[in-house]
Amino acid sequence: MEYDKDKVDEAVLALLYLNFWNDRYVTRAWKGFDWDAMDRLYEKGYIGDPKGKAKSVVVTEKGQAAAEELFRKHFGC
Repeated sequence: MEYDKDKVDEAVLALLYLNFWNDRYVTRAWKGFDWDAMDRLYEKGYIGDPKGKAKSVVVTEKGQAAAEELFRKHFGC
């Protein structure tokens, strides 16, 4: 099936915003989303490398700002 991968990436990043938490000096989020989307978010500089044993991923400052903006855009009142 063909779909707009950028729109999926926006939605995944916005949903990551729901479960941000601070872990010492970084912000993290659970990485239970589509692996291809997570890889694209990594390539765009929004998250750290999602490959590994950890069940969460580091969210970059760029990713934090974009996630909040996208969450408000897609799900805000």
